[in-house]
Amino acid sequence: MPLEQLRAYKPALTKLPDFDAFWSESLEELAQVPLRYERTPFPYPVKGLKVYRMFYEGFNHSRIEAWLALPESSQPLPGIVQYHGYNWAWDNQLLDTVNLALKGYAVLQMICRGQQSESVDNVVSSNGHVAGWMSKGILNPREYYYRAVYMDSVRALEVLRDLPEVDGDRIGVTGGSQGGALTLAAAALSDIPKLALSDYPYLSHFERAIDVAPAGPYGELNEYFRRHSSDPRIEERAKETLSYFDIMNLAPRIACRTWIGIGLIDEITPPSTVFAVYNHLSCEKEIGVYRYFGHEHIPAAIIPRLQLMQDVLGS
Repeated sequence: MPLEQLRAYKPALTKLPDFDAFWSESLEELAQVPLRYERTPFPYPVKGLKVYRMFYEGFNHSRIEAWLALPESSQPLPGIVQYHGYNWAWDNQLLDTVNLALKGYAVLQMICRGQQSESVDNVVSSNGHVAGWMSKGILNPREYYYRAVYMDSVRALEVLRDLPEVDGDRIGVTGGSQGGALTLAAAALSDIPKLALSDYPYLSHFERAIDVAPAGPYGELNEYFRRHSSDPRIEERAKETLSYFDIMNLAPRIACRTWIGIGLIDEITPPSTVFAVYNHLSCEKEIGVYRYFGHEHIPAAIIPRLQLMQDVLGS
């Protein structure tokens, strides 16, 4: 789509009547899990920071891995929870965690259950799935993989807020791709974040993404549907499940200040799927549009994000 069409692109939401009740019940289930965590010092060679390996109790009492970096300070610190990309947590994203902490923030990096880490995925699904995570539990929203991940993302915020070194009134969320989706999901499902910074968010506007994304893990859904092409009801049920997890449907719930970035040649999270989310936001919001970039590091997006962190969270 041309940029002028993208700026106006606002497809109808696909959420079902029990959408909000589903998430209220999920949050109530998370609340039954005790807020428990542990941290162990990690010898990272950098001055002015303390680095810890963490584990906390996530959704369904799963053991979730995280990393924490704390600047040395006599005052409570503003905090940021980071979320990583889909199956993309090289060395648990510790470098990213440390780099952001060096700018004056207490940073907690959540490692998604089952994805290249010691985070345990303990939700059993009653249907099979193709390789990857996108179709795991897809025939039942209560069993779908991302239900637990969204709840783990909320619990990460609760853990960071509970730390004595952190100012619980100055916490933000950030991430790219899958991490961008979790950033917006956490902002929609928790009132803790005061700022959400989301680069090319994934899990957005599934109906269009399945049709137009030429690369990336949306293709897992197409492969699942290919393998069940003789039974159209399978695709129908799967799309009903996906509607609960569509960031576009969660967008109206977000109340904090929000920044989204997108490259116009992104083949993994097509720009139209990202604008569909952005245009449904009713909070204070900005979008960074980068004409010549795809699903990649966008240098021009660094300063706007850092400025918002300073303006909203302080440092």
